[in-house]
Amino acid sequence: MRYMALACDYDGTIAQGGVVAPSTIEALERLQASGRQLILVSGRQVVHLEAVFDRLDLFSIVVAENGAVLYKPATKQLRLLAPEPDIRLVARLSEMGVAPLVVGKVVIDTMQPNEVNVIKAIGELGLENQIIFNKGAVMVLPPGINKASGLTEALKELGLSPHNVVAVGDAENDHAFLDLCECAVAVENALPALKEKANFVTKSPRGAGCEELIAELLADDLKSREDAITNRGITIGATPDGRVAQFTPYGHGLMIAGPSGSGKSTTCLGIVERIEKARYQYCLIDPEGDFSSMDKAVIVGSIDNKAEVDAVIKALRGQANVVVNLLAIPLADRPLFFADLLGRIQSLRAETGRPHWIIVDEAHHMLYPEWKASAHNIPVEWREFIALTVHPDMVAQIVRDKIDSIIAVGKNPLETLKSFDPDIQLPNVEKNRIDNERKDNQVVVWTRSQPDQVFIVTPEPGTTERRRHIRKYAEGDVREGCFYFRGPRNQLNLKAQNLSIFSQMAEGIDEETWLYHLKRRDYSDWFRRIIKDDELTTLAEKLEIDPAISAKDSREQILSAISRLYTAPANH
Repeated sequence: MRYMALACDYDGTIAQGGVVAPSTIEALERLQASGRQLILVSGRQVVHLEAVFDRLDLFSIVVAENGAVLYKPATKQLRLLAPEPDIRLVARLSEMGVAPLVVGKVVIDTMQPNEVNVIKAIGELGLENQIIFNKGAVMVLPPGINKASGLTEALKELGLSPHNVVAVGDAENDHAFLDLCECAVAVENALPALKEKANFVTKSPRGAGCEELIAELLADDLKSREDAITNRGITIGATPDGRVAQFTPYGHGLMIAGPSGSGKSTTCLGIVERIEKARYQYCLIDPEGDFSSMDKAVIVGSIDNKAEVDAVIKALRGQANVVVNLLAIPLADRPLFFADLLGRIQSLRAETGRPHWIIVDEAHHMLYPEWKASAHNIPVEWREFIALTVHPDMVAQIVRDKIDSIIAVGKNPLETLKSFDPDIQLPNVEKNRIDNERKDNQVVVWTRSQPDQVFIVTPEPGTTERRRHIRKYAEGDVREGCFYFRGPRNQLNLKAQNLSIFSQMAEGIDEETWLYHLKRRDYSDWFRRIIKDDELTTLAEKLEIDPAISAKDSREQILSAISRLYTAPANH
């Protein structure tokens, strides 16, 4: 289920003349029975709502006073989201003869044209209050308080994201909370400016229009409105003719595939940053520690500490983006860990709609072919996921069947596409385009919706690549590029799979062994070929040709540079 909640205005939206029709109440009851949450977002005070509407119990939470107050009908709990009205302002407005003048828990209500005196009084007292209009009403509120700010707090309490909410309203003070939500709907009687910004407009006014909307939600979760709603595509990059290559933020399965070292992680990082920027929540499964530099994510697990499923779910419930580092989990145990985690994530998705995206690196290890024997572990609605792999053919077929697009990275993209699906048959003109037009920094995008065509795309880069590089070589595993301290008589066999372990071993080995590798120029060779760091390479080369350098001085200089460039930042 995509839309977990309906957030609706009261006056002019579900109510006419302050009254909600029985048919509208019945529709709200049907929506509640579907497992969705109902949220009322009104400019009215709670006491006024209770006086005119005896079914507030339908709503999980009420955002009242135009975003300044939260009220839970089930518990009668009321929480202020802003300071109470300034008594000096209330007194001054009374002195000026402003009427009507209604003081709420936070809001001060009056009518047009009293805004002239309100502005004057605010200026005289040197206050920061703002004025919000609503069909002739004038609401005086603290700065930054509106229906969007109130709904944001309500969603936090409910554990929901605005991306899983449909909002419906009719007036100028509804702009803010409609803008916040994934799907914005205006009832037929709404102001023209609100209709213009809405994803779609109901055919009927007020409650009858809301009944239409609820019927569509119950019928197909607004799938029939997808073309009107999907206006927030996730960018991959640009085609040579300047078009933006995107994929939809809902209902999409994506694979990024190519040889080792071809740029899969770099391409993925750019996409993840744009998912993050659009405020979609993600959970990234990181077997090799390649993504532990994500600034705006909670990192669960490290090279020394095993990731725990409960810790991942707790962070996701708190609406954080999560990177699950599997380095401390033995290879043989990772598939079972992933299966457990995936089941828990799917339960959370069913409850809250989050995390919006599941990203799996080394997918051929996590989603290996034998998954077909336990297909119940792959949900029927396995959606919004990205799988990264060197071996598309080694990813379970049940997963490949749910891939909508594949990004082929690096050399021989046609081989990558064939590895994903041997039945892909591209016309010769498309093959020639790949061979003759594609540049080294470009990827090939194939989609099921256009199986006879490919798109050559220059990926839009992310900003975390350098931090990812630092963390990978500081704490990750360079695999076949490990450094071995062996000594002059091959008496040692100490393996360093990253710079942290290299530094620890370098501090403990004897001077003879250190100098042996220094004079063989092993350090500069490793820094150049594997770590790919020019600064470390240059330093090591300088020390290696210095006939007077001691083991102590050379070791201190190299280890100090590693700490400055890698190890220290990785510990933050």
